[in-house]
Amino acid sequence: MAEMRSHTKTAGLKLCQKNISSELLASSHRKMRVLDCRPESKQVTEHVVDATGKDFEGFLQDVSKTFSVAEKETFVLTTTDRRVIDDHIFDELDDEITLQLLRTADQELPAATQEHISYVPHYYTLVQSGMYEYYASEGQKSLPYAFAELVDNSLSATANKEGLRNIDIRLLFDESQGKHAVVVRDNGCGMTSKQLNNWAVYRLSKFNRDNSTFHSDHSGYVRPAPVPRSLNSDISFFGVGGKQAVFYIGESARIITKPASSPDVHEFVMSKEDFERKEKNKEDIYCGVIRNRKPGDHAHIVAEEELYLQALIAEEEGKESFTAVVITGIQSDHITYLKQQFHLWTRELAHIYHYYVHGIHGNDVRQSSKNIERESDVDIQISLVEKSGKQPRLVNLRDIDNDMQTLYINSSSASFEFRAQAQGDAVVEGLIRYHPFLYDRETYPQDPYASPGAPDEEDDESLVLNPEGRGKRPVFECFWNGRLIPYTTVSEFEWCACSKKAGAVPAECYNRMSGVLFTNDCFPVSTNKLTFMDLELQLRDRETIFTRVINGQDQRVKIQREFTAWLKECHERYDKQIKFMGFQGVTSRLDVSTKKLQHPWARFSSIKWDGKMYKAGQHVKSVKTLPVLFGTIKEFLLYGDHEADVFATGGYVQIAMQPKELYDEVRTIPIFKIDRQATAASIKRNIEDELAKLPIELKIIWPEGNPWSDYASKPAGTPMGPIQVEILNKKGESISKLPVSSNGAGRRFLMELKVIWHSPKGDIQTNSHIGVHSAKWDYWFRKMENLNKLGKYTLHLQTILNENNSSVWAGKQLPSYTLNFTLTEGDAETFSVCGVSTPVQVGVPFSLSMELKDEFGHPARPPPDLKPKLECSTLEVTHEGTAVNGTTFTIKGVRARGSLKTKVHTLKIVLAGLRHDSQSVQMSMLPGLPHTLRVHPDEELITVENRTAVGFKVEVLDEAENITTHSKLIVCCQFVGVPEVPLEAVDCSNTGVGQLLGKALQLKNIRTQRLITAKFDLPNHQGVACVERKLCVLPSRSVSRAEVYRVETQGDAPMVIMNLERIDWTAGDTLGSLFYRLYDEGEREIPITSELSQKMKVNWSANMKSVDVAQGRLPPVCVPTLAQGEQFYQVAFKGQPSVETSFIIVPRPDEPECLKVILMETSVRLGETLAGNIILELTDQYGNKTEALTAESVKTIDVSADGLDKSSVAIKWQDSTKSVCVTGLRFISCAPGQREVRFAWQRYEEFVRVRVAPGPPAKIIIQDGPEMPLQVLNGHGVDTPFVLQLCDEWGNPAPDQRVVISVKGLSAQLKVKASVMSQPVDSEGKATFTLTQITAPKGEYKMEFRGTMNSSGIAGPSVLVNVMPDPCKPVKLAVEYDTGAFLFAGGNFPVFTVTIVSEDGGGVRNINPGSVSMLLWKAQATGQRPPPEASTLKCCKPKKTEKEECFYFRDKVIPERVGKYTIQFVLSVDKTKAIWSNQHILSVVPSTGVKLVPESPPATPVVSNNDVLANRTLLESLCLKIMDEYNNPAGEGCNGQVSVSLKSQSDCSQKDLPLFEGKTSSATFPLKDGEAHIKDLALAENSPGRDGTEYILIFQADILELTPFELPFRFYNDVENQRQMSALTKKKDRLSVSIEVYHSLFDTNNQLITELKGQLQVAESREKQLKSQIQKTGIGSALSTMSAIDALIRQKEAEMVSIKSQPRRSCSIPDPFRTSPDVLGKVAHLAKVDEDDAAKVISWHLLGDMDCVVTVTTAAARKIYGDTQGRQQVMPLETVFWKSSVRPLPHVRNGMNTFSPVGKPVFARDLLIFPQYADKCQMVFGSLLGDTILIDDLDSANHYRKGVVQSKIQCPTLLTRQGDRIRSNGKFGGLQNKAPPIEKLRGHVFGAPLPKEYYTASSHAEMLQQYRAALDKSQEVQADYDAHVQYLQSPEMRQKERELKEQTSQLQDIEQELASTPARTPLVSAVKRAHLEQGESSRAPSKRARLKPCRLLD
Repeated sequence: MAEMRSHTKTAGLKLCQKNISSELLASSHRKMRVLDCRPESKQVTEHVVDATGKDFEGFLQDVSKTFSVAEKETFVLTTTDRRVIDDHIFDELDDEITLQLLRTADQELPAATQEHISYVPHYYTLVQSGMYEYYASEGQKSLPYAFAELVDNSLSATANKEGLRNIDIRLLFDESQGKHAVVVRDNGCGMTSKQLNNWAVYRLSKFNRDNSTFHSDHSGYVRPAPVPRSLNSDISFFGVGGKQAVFYIGESARIITKPASSPDVHEFVMSKEDFERKEKNKEDIYCGVIRNRKPGDHAHIVAEEELYLQALIAEEEGKESFTAVVITGIQSDHITYLKQQFHLWTRELAHIYHYYVHGIHGNDVRQSSKNIERESDVDIQISLVEKSGKQPRLVNLRDIDNDMQTLYINSSSASFEFRAQAQGDAVVEGLIRYHPFLYDRETYPQDPYASPGAPDEEDDESLVLNPEGRGKRPVFECFWNGRLIPYTTVSEFEWCACSKKAGAVPAECYNRMSGVLFTNDCFPVSTNKLTFMDLELQLRDRETIFTRVINGQDQRVKIQREFTAWLKECHERYDKQIKFMGFQGVTSRLDVSTKKLQHPWARFSSIKWDGKMYKAGQHVKSVKTLPVLFGTIKEFLLYGDHEADVFATGGYVQIAMQPKELYDEVRTIPIFKIDRQATAASIKRNIEDELAKLPIELKIIWPEGNPWSDYASKPAGTPMGPIQVEILNKKGESISKLPVSSNGAGRRFLMELKVIWHSPKGDIQTNSHIGVHSAKWDYWFRKMENLNKLGKYTLHLQTILNENNSSVWAGKQLPSYTLNFTLTEGDAETFSVCGVSTPVQVGVPFSLSMELKDEFGHPARPPPDLKPKLECSTLEVTHEGTAVNGTTFTIKGVRARGSLKTKVHTLKIVLAGLRHDSQSVQMSMLPGLPHTLRVHPDEELITVENRTAVGFKVEVLDEAENITTHSKLIVCCQFVGVPEVPLEAVDCSNTGVGQLLGKALQLKNIRTQRLITAKFDLPNHQGVACVERKLCVLPSRSVSRAEVYRVETQGDAPMVIMNLERIDWTAGDTLGSLFYRLYDEGEREIPITSELSQKMKVNWSANMKSVDVAQGRLPPVCVPTLAQGEQFYQVAFKGQPSVETSFIIVPRPDEPECLKVILMETSVRLGETLAGNIILELTDQYGNKTEALTAESVKTIDVSADGLDKSSVAIKWQDSTKSVCVTGLRFISCAPGQREVRFAWQRYEEFVRVRVAPGPPAKIIIQDGPEMPLQVLNGHGVDTPFVLQLCDEWGNPAPDQRVVISVKGLSAQLKVKASVMSQPVDSEGKATFTLTQITAPKGEYKMEFRGTMNSSGIAGPSVLVNVMPDPCKPVKLAVEYDTGAFLFAGGNFPVFTVTIVSEDGGGVRNINPGSVSMLLWKAQATGQRPPPEASTLKCCKPKKTEKEECFYFRDKVIPERVGKYTIQFVLSVDKTKAIWSNQHILSVVPSTGVKLVPESPPATPVVSNNDVLANRTLLESLCLKIMDEYNNPAGEGCNGQVSVSLKSQSDCSQKDLPLFEGKTSSATFPLKDGEAHIKDLALAENSPGRDGTEYILIFQADILELTPFELPFRFYNDVENQRQMSALTKKKDRLSVSIEVYHSLFDTNNQLITELKGQLQVAESREKQLKSQIQKTGIGSALSTMSAIDALIRQKEAEMVSIKSQPRRSCSIPDPFRTSPDVLGKVAHLAKVDEDDAAKVISWHLLGDMDCVVTVTTAAARKIYGDTQGRQQVMPLETVFWKSSVRPLPHVRNGMNTFSPVGKPVFARDLLIFPQYADKCQMVFGSLLGDTILIDDLDSANHYRKGVVQSKIQCPTLLTRQGDRIRSNGKFGGLQNKAPPIEKLRGHVFGAPLPKEYYTASSHAEMLQQYRAALDKSQEVQADYDAHVQYLQSPEMRQKERELKEQTSQLQDIEQELASTPARTPLVSAVKRAHLEQGESSRAPSKRARLKPCRLLD
């Protein structure tokens, strides 16, 4: 890139000015925003520089002047995309474009800059707003589809990304990092600021976008090349989804992007809040700012709620390109859904992008991921961050394995691929998968997250026992460009639908299909990509052609027949089904829970399952049941209304379980649970064994010899047991389990023991044990010693089953045993104390009750004469007597007395005579009832000072002087005669002790001592006496009052400040000289001591001087500076008690100091009045408003400013606010910007700033745009956008967003399509229009830009457009051939010449010959497309004399059958687009007739010599026709006669030949139009002839040389013999035909075997040859398996991709002419240079020629020159003179060096590498470079030139690798001879070739692919050979061989019997042809038909 200097007045620039049209400069009105971004600028400053009427030189001078650029200072001007501005592109700049002033083009920005943009919606917003509903979710949550729109953009951005394509979706819900956000980030190509502006424009689709700033950069939209499954990533389509998605998810979107071509990051924000604010303020809504900054710069992120953005921006460092979409303001319900349904919506995304994530074959988890390399390079990862410290949730879409496509792929067994070709380029690739039925279930996958819907009760057809696979769901899911369109499904097509008639495939097979349709972008979808518009309608169109695809190749077959055969094969191969036989009627099943499924059930007696029969009554065994069942089959059940044998996928069988003694029941199980391996004998033996092993009884054994008899009586506590139990069967054997079945499973027995106590309240189980069998002790129960309850008992032993504890088996009780007995009580042995209510009060009587019991605690009666004894060591205890009641013994009248020093007392009770005769009772004692009151102190007179505390302690005592408690034990103290002292009371209810008078006495007005009496009593206990005490109270000496006073000067009387006194004082002044005094209760002044002064506090000062306070002085008071409100001040003594006093100060304003101005608004437009009032006030030094301004002051107030219209200023006085009001502030005739307004009164003045904005819009100018006059190819667009600027009447930009600018053509023939046809201006008043397509006939037209605002028009500029036809666009096919030529069957067609015609009428070159095809079919014209069965032919290589731009179809064989044929030619532009020629109807006529044959082969006649005519008739009717060699009728116009004669095959005389009627030896019949009808041909009566001889009828025509037709017949003399021989003859004819067919079959098979052997040998030879070559290269050793070869191929391809993705030098010059006919391209693209230094200096040397277009012909050059109006330099090769020579370097003469050169000199042209057109490129660069030499450095170059010149040789131009140049005249030095750095060449440099490693890896990969193809071919041929050999050895072929032998033997017998010669060949061949034409075919493999030689359309 070139640097510029502010000093630009050079002769060179003046010369350039002469070439600029003055008219063009005069008509361009534009201004440009220039940002000063030089490093020394601390802040980026902006100025608008007028470029109207200026060239680039003049503009640079204005920029230098505006920014004060020094004269020798270097700088560059760039766009925000870092495109350097020079004089070539200066004229293309739009009005109001933003430019950057930099030191160098790659300089880092000192600070972020802002670029104003416009993103006005496209007019489609209104036109199509009702066409689609916004995210119609069909009851589903639509968030996944909103995310999909953003993923679509990322996929499109990474489409050309080499390597891994990363798409990262982050859900940032961590509130500690800021507000919730969603981030979608990719590593795609990024966006320039222009592209970011286009993204913001609503409905600006990719077809309408102009992503470049300059017209020369525009390339237009190019549809991607067709790829499998249309996975081209071209799914960012309409310019709608991204904006809809971000505002559906949240309320704000921030786009952060960096393109690879720029070092800057572009950032743009759009939000709902901003839109609402602009609407409210009536601002331009669709406007915004793009921030341009360096990577990692987050200085603009300051808000705490956006902390996460700082981390996100920090990740930008080191990234080449990226784009991040940050969405905030997320709706709360969206956040809840994204968190709680994380697995659900990520699964839906995995479904949408299944094939992008997993590749074209999908996620087949059945294959090992270790052996298969990942096909897709798309990596989509989703993360959810909720809280800091919590592990984020991460998921990669590739790891999700439960999306529906994965389930479909992994549950299918086979697939059927097809392709549909609709109108135009619309192509659909389809795939049908088959999910087989496996024994008991359908394998068609169900959606694991689908909510089960309730079945419709009225729809009986939907009720099936087992879901029949797909059910009523559609077959096909639809993908558009590889992406799922979720709400469009296709049920089925006509060819794959289930027929209503019964067919070869069961109807349920059609419900086992799932399918996928992959469409290209020719099928329109809704803008939200949720539905197709008319996909199914187009596919069902009659013009749509369906073809089957096998191994990637289309097969021209009948797809319905192919599909039915495939489905039948799937059914027969994969389905495992059952045949139900022996229909027995219909029944109902009440055991089925679903009521509607209880009927009907068809009953069958037998089934055939997997080749095995099962019948009713047959013994069977079950599997997979618990338990295993044995029994006999009762019947088979199948749901449905059936009447005969039927196939089904499953059913049920009813089994009568055996043996009946055990299983008296019928079980119904699924058929698949029948054990197909079990034998009948094993089942029967198992049943018998089970019967013999049934349990019958229990055997009880008492091992210790202590048996209990039935109904025995035992004392309580008697032990029982141990007990041993055995279970005996019928054989007396001890068993422990039920009989086991054959699979080893059985039910074990347990022994249950229960002891039941029959208590009065009911039966109670006391013992329960489960005994497990032991091999040593059987069932053993230990001794039971817990039987001590009184009453009757029952012991029960019961056999139970271990699985369910049941005691019943098969309706019978298992063996059991029962024993009854009784337990009684014993003697009393102990007692327990009860009824003692503790605690017990002192002196209060109580009773003691005792319960007597036996050994086990059973109640027992006490013995007689029982005397108690009571003992206690701490108390005195007495009692009055005893009492007995049943088993209870009571001691009455017990009393306890004594001191309660211990809390618990032990009372011992002794009952002599019992086994356990004593019991000790812990007894707690409580004091007794209150008895006396005790008061402390007990002095009679107590002295106390007022305000001091005095306390009394009171105690309540019982009769034993224990402190006692009692309810309502309240002690009161009352002072007699002192009402100011309240009554004191204390509650002693809980403790018996209390404290009274704990507070200080507060007697009022006490000046001297005073006597008072305190009286203590218990009001609630009258029996307790009162107690009195005397008190003497003295006055208090503590501080009781404080006083504040002020002494102005010493000697003045103090001025006392009363409490709460109000004082007025000046604001900001000080109130001082304050003092205080203290007084006690007796009004005695208290001396101030240091201790007292420390307790003094004030509320206006925290720090007081202790010295001053000790002297009674208070700190001064500082009055507040704000004259508002009142201030409260307090002085307090913080002692005991606290004393305080206070006063209030009211501040007042001081003298006026300054003028204050209050503005309501700070901005105003030119010519308009500032809104709101301006208030003026006079304030003091502290800002307090004063009363200095009056109504008279208005006259002396002055207002002034630059551009101010003083006539409109009004100044008024406001009485209500006592202030001055100024209105009418208006600015005119000045530039927009900040203005200072001065307000003055007397000596006071104040300045305020007002922002002046531009005035109302008045005109529109073009600020920037493409080069004029505008030239465009028809149907193309213009890359460079038009940037329009809205201005006011003074020429200032007027950013009024109410103005809408539109573009339209001024001619009806001119159709203009732009990115937006109308749009409001942006915040800068700009509008950008990118012309995406201009369509019109060739010529010049005008289009106009016009603005409107509120129905008022604003004039705009008009543009002249020159439309040219596109020479590279094919539009039709021109076909030429000899239309008068006759097309004879079997001959050759005439030569067809096909020309590809472009828009300009010329031929299009550089078309791949393989793209042009000829299609031929037998039929009339079929519309626009040929039928599927049409044959495809390819063109031939043109001859030297033929035109290269034409395609020739020669030597094409004419079909052998006559009739009408149609041919059509097609050009396949790509896989989705083709151009068809007109259909040509050709008539194929027969060739020359060569034979006479019958219309249908007659039977061999047999006649006899008698008088009956019928027996003598040879032929009743026979039609003979003249045919050519291909059996086409060829006798049209041929008339004559056919003669019939006789001959004999044996040597017989002429007289023995039979005669025809009339005794003639010949007969004649007429021949008309090639047909002869032979009727009633008979022999004469009594005709000669030998009996049993075969004669031949000869039919000979008398015209042409036709082969005669011969017909043998047999002659007999006997009628009976005739009849017998006639029958034999007919049989012989049939056998002859059959034998011939068999021979043909075997001959064909033998021929096929021979051909397959030859192919196998060739394939194996090729395989060995390639393997040897690979092993020589050393690239692989283990090549035995396909997986190893594929892995090696992928490795090599990965190496190629890695090498190709490495950065290398490339040329960025656009080359739009390269595809034109006879055009090689621009010079810069024709060569590559390996060395960087050489590439730089050679490119710089040829800089003026790098943009030159090289053509082959002068006509092509002249055409480009005319189309570009002479602006494009061209170079036709046919005018270039260049003589090829091999001259050496100048220092070499006669093979010897004339001197020793240094610096490695070499011809510069020898360093060029030519990828194409090597011969022509040598001419080009030989002419441009000549003998220019490249050498290392300048010293070496000078040395070389010196040596050459001294050798008297002309030295050519020398270039150095360091960038220096020595011209051929020896001149060097200066800027013109020094190459700049390669970066400054702006991409005008030769590209670097791919490294050698790339081509090595490419050759290795190609060799490996050839070897793999050869290995595939070898295996395929081997498989065909083996299959055919196996077929020949099959039973079917063996049977045919036997049949052939039998028929041959029969034929020989008949021939011997007939004594005839072998059958004639003509007859048999005719019969064979007729036989084959009837449709019979052998059952040989279909591949033979492909191997047989045949002619076209035979």
